[in-house]
Amino acid sequence: MFGKTKNNKNTYGIVGLGRFGRALAMELAAAGAELLVVDQNEEKVREMRDYTENAYVVKKLDKKTLEETGIQNCDVAVVCIGEHMDTSILTTLNLVSLGVPTVISKAASMEHGEILLKLGAEVVYPERDMAIRLAHRLETSKMLDFVQLSEKVNISKLVIPNKIIGKTVLETDFRKKFGVNIIAVENGESIIETVTPDYTFRNGDILFISGGKEGLNRLTEWSKRE
Repeated sequence: MFGKTKNNKNTYGIVGLGRFGRALAMELAAAGAELLVVDQNEEKVREMRDYTENAYVVKKLDKKTLEETGIQNCDVAVVCIGEHMDTSILTTLNLVSLGVPTVISKAASMEHGEILLKLGAEVVYPERDMAIRLAHRLETSKMLDFVQLSEKVNISKLVIPNKIIGKTVLETDFRKKFGVNIIAVENGESIIETVTPDYTFRNGDILFISGGKEGLNRLTEWSKRE
C-alpha cells in the first residue's frame, strides 16, 4: 500500500490515465514527485510502471477499492476523468470522504464543476484554460504564453519591446503603470530569477510577468505601440 514519504515532498495520486491524466503524471514523475496512478486500462497502467511502481489497475472506483491502493495517503489526488461525469463525481466524493487533504477534479462543463466544488474539490477546466492561453497568444505576437493561476493572478511571457531596451526596471516601472511585476528575465540560456530595480533591459530579453488580466492586457497593447 502506498504510504507517506519520509521527506518533505508532496505525494500525488492520479485517477484516470487519459491524455490529461497521463501528461500530468509524466510531468510530476519528471519532477521527481512521489506518484500513485490508477486506471481501468491495463495497458495504460503498464506504461506508467516505467515511472512509478505505484501503478494500479482497478475495475471499480468505489471507496473500498481506492482505499486498497493507498491513495488516501497522498497529499493531493487528481481526478482526471471529466468526460464521464457520473464516475468523476462519485470518485471525487470517495476521495474527499477518504480524507485526502487536497482533491482536484477535471470538469467538462461549468455545471459539472459546480457539483465538484460542492463536494469539496478544487476544479480545473483544461480545455477552457487552453483556450484562454491560445486567445492571449493570438492577441499579440509579443505575448509568447499565458497561464491563468487564478482570477486575479496570471503569468505571461513577453518579448522585450524595443522602446525599453537600454532602460532599467525602475525607469520603466511596470508596477506603477500597469500593476504587474517582472518575476524573471530570460536571455538565451541564462535566466535571472531575482530582477533588481537597476537591471537594464537588453536586446533578446524575454520577460516573465505576473499580474491581473487587465494589467497584462494593457501592457501588451502598450508594447505594440513601438
